[in-house]
Amino acid sequence: MEFLNVIVAALAAFGFGAVWYIAMSRPWMAASGVTEAEQKASGPTPFVVGLAAMVLVAGMMRHLLATSGVTTVGGGAVAGLGVGAFLVMPWVAMNYAFALRKPSLTVIDGVNAVVGCTIMGAVLNAF
Repeated sequence: MEFLNVIVAALAAFGFGAVWYIAMSRPWMAASGVTEAEQKASGPTPFVVGLAAMVLVAGMMRHLLATSGVTTVGGGAVAGLGVGAFLVMPWVAMNYAFALRKPSLTVIDGVNAVVGCTIMGAVLNAF
């Protein structure tokens, strides 16, 4: 059953990311410097890598929640928020600062990480 929780949590976060990046596609392209043609030419690879990454993150987050004794949906959401805001987001910000990326890219990608991790944490404890 735990494996199913991980898959559903990964899909939920991936789904949020899909909606988020559809809504933010133009600002994201402007901030990242990636063109629409480059995006189309990349094929399915970014989606496959993204989904695999979500499964890995959800699996580790499930382990962290279980070993920390976090068992409620709200507790999972708060823990996920913390993981996104205080582990993932600072790392992304540091990498983007060294890569001389625009701050708006950090915000766009950071919101995805924070909200995605929050969703993951909640879903992991939902069933």
